[in-house]
Amino acid sequence: MNTADRPGRTDPHALTGAYAVHALDPAENDAFEQHLAHCPSCAQEVAEFAATLARLGAAESVPPPPELKRRVLAALPAVRQEAPAVPRPAVRRVGRLARNAPKFALAACLALAAGAGAVAVQEHREADRARDRVAALQQQRDAVAALLTAPDARTATVSADGGTGTVVWSADRGRAGFLAAGLPAPGPGRTYQLWFDDAGTMRPAGLLPAGDGTLLLTGPLNAATGIGVTLEPAGGSAHPSGQPLLLLPFS
Repeated sequence: MNTADRPGRTDPHALTGAYAVHALDPAENDAFEQHLAHCPSCAQEVAEFAATLARLGAAESVPPPPELKRRVLAALPAVRQEAPAVPRPAVRRVGRLARNAPKFALAACLALAAGAGAVAVQEHREADRARDRVAALQQQRDAVAALLTAPDARTATVSADGGTGTVVWSADRGRAGFLAAGLPAPGPGRTYQLWFDDAGTMRPAGLLPAGDGTLLLTGPLNAATGIGVTLEPAGGSAHPSGQPLLLLPFS
């Protein structure tokens, strides 16, 4: 009789799922591998569980960082490959309950694997969003910097609450940009909103969610005589909800 099949020990037929996900301790793992060599049905279940986990991981996989991939490939020549276990004829059969037990273990393992995969995907998506935000900010900075190269470019700066706001505009190009430095943070659920001052009528010109940043104002200059800055709910407003915190004239 195989030592893994002795009375008082965990039924090895119930360990196929745990073995597939490497959840056994060293002693259990060794005993199960001894059993596996004589049980083709368990060998088949282990193979099926491993294939299922591989498909699940592939469905939620993310590309590894290039440096991690390089280190793993460099280490492969030093890793010894273990010889595959050779299944032998089964020595006995077990009841339905024992045979179903690994499937419950597999369900739990798959749930854990799915959760880990979801975390990896979420982190990957957050990294993508961070890269998109950085790219968008760089585009704004480049656009405002390009305005400064216009032959007729002009600027105006005002100070408020320990910070400054600067507007740069070009009548020839019909565009304007805004640079904030050191203004107080808008606070939760709030944002700075820029407005073109059309002879006393404020026209929305974009949102700046922080006290530091650069924004290419949306829309043409037209007959605007300057810009205003107000504090608005996140998402902005159709009309200013209060007096402008900053007013910068085009003069």
